[in-house]
Amino acid sequence: MEPLFKPGRNIAMKIPAHEYEQTVTFYRNILSLQELTPPVPGNEETPRFEFGGKVLWLDRVENLSQAEIWLEIITNNIDEAAAHFARQDCIRRDEIEPLPKDLKAFWIASPSNIIHLITETDAI
Repeated sequence: MEPLFKPGRNIAMKIPAHEYEQTVTFYRNILSLQELTPPVPGNEETPRFEFGGKVLWLDRVENLSQAEIWLEIITNNIDEAAAHFARQDCIRRDEIEPLPKDLKAFWIASPSNIIHLITETDAI
């Protein structure tokens, strides 16, 4: 049986350190998007914004030369999804960011090198 796939709720923007503060200011103050994590002085928590039914995460990444967009895809069966992607010669990218051990998820890259988090959920 082929696994089912749907877009997830999360979009992560990986932002170079030298552009980070200006980018957060753009979404927070210029676009005035609804912030899901109110700013707290001295707190380095990643800001999250409501983004048309999705959650936009703004992650600061040291030693990154340009911004990247990472997307979440949900599936009904993580093992079938892994086998499906292997049959399609999709590149696994589990080395790029550690995931919690109890999370049924893994990373892949699209042919254009967009990173996707594949996550199992019962919500499909």
